[in-house]
Amino acid sequence: MSDTNPERTDGGSNVGSDVVAAGDHHDDHHDFPGTGSIKRWFITTNHKDVGILYIVTSLFFLVLGGVLAWLMRIQMWAPRAPGQEFIAPIAYNQAVSAHGLLMVFWFLSPFAFGFANYIIPLQLGAKDLAFPRLNALSYWLYLFSGILFGISFFQGGTFSGGWTMYAPLNVPTFTPDVGASTAVLALVLFVASVTVSSVNFLTTMHRMRAEGMTLRNLPLFSWTILLTVWMMLFAFAALLAALMVLSADRLLGTTYFAMESPAGSLLWTHLFWFFGHPEVYIVFFPALGVMAEVFQTFTGRRIVGRKWFIIAMVLVAIQSFVVWMHHMFLTSINLQVKTLFMVTTIGISLPFDLMVFALIYTMLKGKIRFTTPFLFVFGALLLFIIGGITGVFLGAVVLDYEFRGTYWVVAHFHYVMVGGVTALVGGLYYWFPKMTGRMYDEFLGKVHFAAYFVGFNLLYFPLFVAWETPRRVFDYAPELAPWHQIATIGGFILGLSFLIMFYNLGKSAFAGDPAPDNPWEYATTAEWAVSSPPPLENFEGTPTWRDGHLSFILNKDKEPSGDVTAADGGAAADGGVATSPHTAVTTEYETMEETELEGPSHASIWPFVLSAGAFLVLLGLSPLQNAAFPDGMEGAAYATTTVAGFVVTLGSLVAMGLEPFHGPVFEEGEAWPFSGIDNGKVGMWIFLASDVVLFGGFIGAYVFTRFAFGWTGWEPVPADPIPGLINTYILLTSSFTVVLALVAAEKRHRLGVVTSLGATFVLGIGFLVNKGLEWQHLFHEGLWLSTNVRTSTFFLTTGLHAAHVIAGLIIALYLTARAWRGAYLDDNRTVEYFGLYWHFVDIVWLFLFPLFYIL
Repeated sequence: MSDTNPERTDGGSNVGSDVVAAGDHHDDHHDFPGTGSIKRWFITTNHKDVGILYIVTSLFFLVLGGVLAWLMRIQMWAPRAPGQEFIAPIAYNQAVSAHGLLMVFWFLSPFAFGFANYIIPLQLGAKDLAFPRLNALSYWLYLFSGILFGISFFQGGTFSGGWTMYAPLNVPTFTPDVGASTAVLALVLFVASVTVSSVNFLTTMHRMRAEGMTLRNLPLFSWTILLTVWMMLFAFAALLAALMVLSADRLLGTTYFAMESPAGSLLWTHLFWFFGHPEVYIVFFPALGVMAEVFQTFTGRRIVGRKWFIIAMVLVAIQSFVVWMHHMFLTSINLQVKTLFMVTTIGISLPFDLMVFALIYTMLKGKIRFTTPFLFVFGALLLFIIGGITGVFLGAVVLDYEFRGTYWVVAHFHYVMVGGVTALVGGLYYWFPKMTGRMYDEFLGKVHFAAYFVGFNLLYFPLFVAWETPRRVFDYAPELAPWHQIATIGGFILGLSFLIMFYNLGKSAFAGDPAPDNPWEYATTAEWAVSSPPPLENFEGTPTWRDGHLSFILNKDKEPSGDVTAADGGAAADGGVATSPHTAVTTEYETMEETELEGPSHASIWPFVLSAGAFLVLLGLSPLQNAAFPDGMEGAAYATTTVAGFVVTLGSLVAMGLEPFHGPVFEEGEAWPFSGIDNGKVGMWIFLASDVVLFGGFIGAYVFTRFAFGWTGWEPVPADPIPGLINTYILLTSSFTVVLALVAAEKRHRLGVVTSLGATFVLGIGFLVNKGLEWQHLFHEGLWLSTNVRTSTFFLTTGLHAAHVIAGLIIALYLTARAWRGAYLDDNRTVEYFGLYWHFVDIVWLFLFPLFYIL
């Protein structure tokens, strides 16, 4: 394709080989350490630094998970009779379980969100994510969750019941080691990281898009991340409910998933796969976005049928929550329900067909440049096609009866998931020049692809042939041994291929050729309009797409700088790009932010400290059994760790609240559907949406268990509804006092704010005291969490609600103390945010009261 070709990609500015640089970039933050300082990486809140931390950390977990995979493949070299194993049977089970957990949770999504952290604000035209400290917090929670999982290996052994953690293998009866509980708690901490990140990304992407960057005009990578984060918000909330219930079973003695529970194993499967199937698309969508960006750049063509491509992605995101039961075709669910979910499963493949054909037709219409990024994303497309076709077999009830629990599922699963990894590796090569300012070695990149692609197919395609091998079992029919030996050889080739990548990128990051701002001729999204690497706050001016292409507002009273029309006279389209590949982007004036407003902050140590505190809390709780620590010094050490963790966590939360930190200023731009609503309120709404799913998981577990037990035969706990009724009145009154606090703040009445918040605090304490008296009465009657499943559901569900009340009281106490000193009179938004949270907690009780006390 010639340089005069008017075709373009989406959502950016055409900044081709003749770009005029946006000026010399100088980070004018003398108190912020440079990238060569270790201190910077502990205190940074900048989205680009956090993105790099995610990428590097996730690659470490890739190596760890890969070593475990090698151990498994060595064990599978030949059928192993008892006593002939390479590693002990329990070690093999731990390797299988840990490999799956590490790859699915600690590598795949974090690797993708390393790119998202780095690239999304640039593509949106934002200075940073909406809540920079929450962004840093999400990373440190992720890192400490991985450390916690690593510690589980040294506590008698990590979890050994498979990465899906099916009940009843997930309860202490079958996995009694402390390390198994630690692995579960590590996942809880990981989900907390995901929730924080989801709230941050959704607020940013809906509230902080530059002028002219409408949702319709978002680059396709940004679209995939937006849909991914919405899926994460709800899917991981369901997983959190499952993990909290499982943690209670293991640590407190509840009996949700015990063998004698009427709903145990089926309840876990529903909760897990309601998360698990959307997780497939949570992993694959960012890879799909990378494929779209790279296809457009290296074919020189806009994605064919871009509008339909986006619609197809939206349909998949919605449908992903209505297909989970196809993982349960071997259970006792009736055939009519199975047939319904077979239809939804086959139906979700149709939008993917559209996207695959769009990518293929884009290649046919363009002129392909076979660079390393393109080779990887093209290979990913081929692998995904194979994974998709083989997955259709599993969507049919009759065929699933045959294939479920065999290596057919293993091969299909890896063709889809590792197919996504293949595209993300292409993304690493694609954005490497932007992140480092250096070019990689193209020859070594292509050698890496060749070794990777050959190794991958040698590893996984023979497993389709050896499909009769049972999953998670290292003994199999001798005639299948040659196929497993080929797979083992392929596994080592695949793993060793990453040494080429590490050498190439590691050396190039320090000694590679300097990268231009845009090393790719037809890359057009906004990240390519700034220097490589970008300046600390991304843009010298305020980006805008108001004229249909990227330009910068350099002074509030000036017109945007940059070309308004394409060099060839063509019009810009999709709100992002002039149709010439030679758009000039210039800067001439100081930005308003530099001259009039205090710039955003970029450093805070408290996200690290808070995450360390949460890590200590969960590590300390890991040996609990029946709500008791072990005897002796060991138990005392764990209890001390727990207390220290709580102190660090609470102290760091207070310190974060008092720290003078300035987030990025959002003045004007695209914010549909949240125009006129500030970031804090949007963030709170989004968080509460995830909390709805969390409580929904607990309430659903109660209802499901009660139906399995027999609704009419269920004796309610407690039998006396009066304490619950009193607590209902208390919480309703407390909602009224929160409203009074907000009214007083609006009227600038300090004493009214203090009094109303104080009354809310007192009422909340009254709720907890009444709840405590009710529980004490039940304890005296011999009813405890572990008595039966009826008491388990009551104590745990109402206990979760009480924990929310306690969190609200801590916030109320903090707000009261600050209000006494005159805070919130000029800006009452914090009181409003607290009110939203407190009203939600009260509304939840209005559901719990009739459910447990009346029905």
